[in-house]
Parts: sequence; structure tokens; C-alpha cells
Amino acid sequence: MGKIFSGVVGSSEENMRNAIRTAEAVAPSILWVDEIEKGISGHGNTSDGGTSSRVFGTFLTWMQDKTAPVFVIATANNISNLPPELLRKGRFDEIFFVDLPTRHERKEIFKVHLKKRLTHSEVAGEVLAGDEIDPALLDMLADKTEGFIGAEIEQIVISALYEALFQNRALKICDLKEVIANMIPLSVTQSEQIKMLREWANVRAVAATAKDDLIEYSTQAVCLDNNINSSRGGRIIDF
Repeated sequence: MGKIFSGVVGSSEENMRNAIRTAEAVAPSILWVDEIEKGISGHGNTSDGGTSSRVFGTFLTWMQDKTAPVFVIATANNISNLPPELLRKGRFDEIFFVDLPTRHERKEIFKVHLKKRLTHSEVAGEVLAGDEIDPALLDMLADKTEGFIGAEIEQIVISALYEALFQNRALKICDLKEVIANMIPLSVTQSEQIKMLREWANVRAVAATAKDDLIEYSTQAVCLDNNINSSRGGRIIDF
């Protein structure tokens, strides 16, 4: 959304129209709007001469009236900044809550980042055997990273590789363990905010995590043991 806005009068509105035309020209397509609240948080603010309101109005009208097969997906870190007219059915049909990764999801995230970066045997060392990663290693890493988000798991792999590079050797499992032990995850530093988000999502949003992956977690509105890592938020529905 940040690329839509420009300092030249009228160019922001034109940029939005061009973006819409491009999405429709390549239809069927998926339009992904990242951190949408950053672009329209100024809606209703007169300090910009009404530019934000006009851009927002153009986007709303298009979402309501579009006939081209363009599937719109948006992400938001703070959904409370979004106006209610954007969230109603017919524009965004459902709200999904993406919580902390479950154990199964963390295993898959580790697998993605390890296989992405360990493409040479002299770098992979004992971590990668052939073309596959030992499932026992993934289980161990997932167990040690309860409460870690995807970006932190990626950084674990990167930091461990830097440590191995600094010592001019291949990656070792102990490098990954050491980085994990020294990292303070967001679930610790921002635990209060995560709890508030879950309370909001438990009645207003659908859990983005697969139902089978939530078996080992509490999905109650209030987690009885007050442990942020033992529960996950969002409503559970059958599709």
C-alpha cells in the first residue's frame, strides 16, 4: 500500500486506479495487500487534503462492484485500525487469525529454511543427510522452540550458519541449540499483546491453523493455566 501514495496531487488516486487495472488485466489473479492498515490508517484524516479517504473510497467501491475474477487477500498486524466498512461481508468474506506456529508448523518452517540454505554438503555438515533432514532433528528443534514465530525460526537458522562461518566449519546441531537458548521470542516480550489478540480472535476470527494441528493445544477462550504457549486463538470451524 505504501507505493500507492505519492507527494504529487492526484497521483495517489491514479496509482490506485492503475493497480486495480493491472490486477484485472491479468485476471484470474490473486491480489495480496500486505499490512493493509498501514495504507488506510489515515482514512478520515483531513490533514492530507482527503487523499487517504479518496484512495480508500476507490478501493472500497472496486471491491464491492468488481466483476473480474480477482481474489483479494490482505494482512494486518493491528486489525483495530481498519474501518468497519472494509471488513463487512461482500468485501472481505472472512477474517482468519494467524497465531503462533504449532509444533507441526514449526517443523515445516525449520524444514523450509534448512533445505533452502543447506544446499552444499560442506556447509550442511551433520544437519543434512543426503537430500533430507532427519525427522528426529526436526522434532527436537520444534520441541525447543515452542512460542517462536516463523521469522524467529528463520533467524535461528541464519544465526547458526553465521556462527559456523565465523569458525570456518560446517554447521552443527549444537549451533542451532545455542541460538535457540540465547533467543528471547516475541511470545515472551509481547505476551500481553498476544493474549489480547487471542481474546479478540476467539469470538471474531477463524483460526488459520488446521484443526488437526491444534489437538495438543487448548482452544478455550481463557487458558486455565495462563501459559501463552499451551493455547491457540481463533474459532474452530469445519469447512
